[in-house]
Amino acid sequence: MRRKMRKSFLLVIGALLLVMAGSATQSEAGINVNIGVNLPAVRFAAPPVVAVIPGTYVYMVPDIDVDVLFFQGYWWRPYEGHWYRSRDYKGSWRYIEPERVPRGLRALPRDYRHRLSPGYERIPHGEVQRNWRKWEKEKYWDRHADQGHGGHRNQGHEGHGDQKGRY
Repeated sequence: MRRKMRKSFLLVIGALLLVMAGSATQSEAGINVNIGVNLPAVRFAAPPVVAVIPGTYVYMVPDIDVDVLFFQGYWWRPYEGHWYRSRDYKGSWRYIEPERVPRGLRALPRDYRHRLSPGYERIPHGEVQRNWRKWEKEKYWDRHADQGHGGHRNQGHEGHGDQKGRY
């Protein structure tokens, strides 16, 4: 009887170890797919350049078909009516509750992609990472709007007060 119990116990332990090993494998696979968030994958060959969206201090990655934004130290992705955030442009995207999405992102006009002027300034990844806080604090883009840096003010600050037609 004791031998049967020991054998049953070992079988149960073995089965548990197999289940745990299988779930560990699934967890590793999940990391490669944005930790269970079903966002379309975006791959960059190098850190992306960005452009400031006129009338804001939100930066977008131009020349791609996916919305990838940088704002206040985080990378953001609007997708299917929800917002996702990451510390890295490469991903590990996390869903953000609507009330936690910064006003600067919620107030973006839907057509922000089309507001860049033809000669907009391309800002290297490292430069925006080092300077975004200073630029925002010192209102850098407001002061440089009329110097050919993407028409920041020329295309207006309209729409920042209301939420109608926004993300």
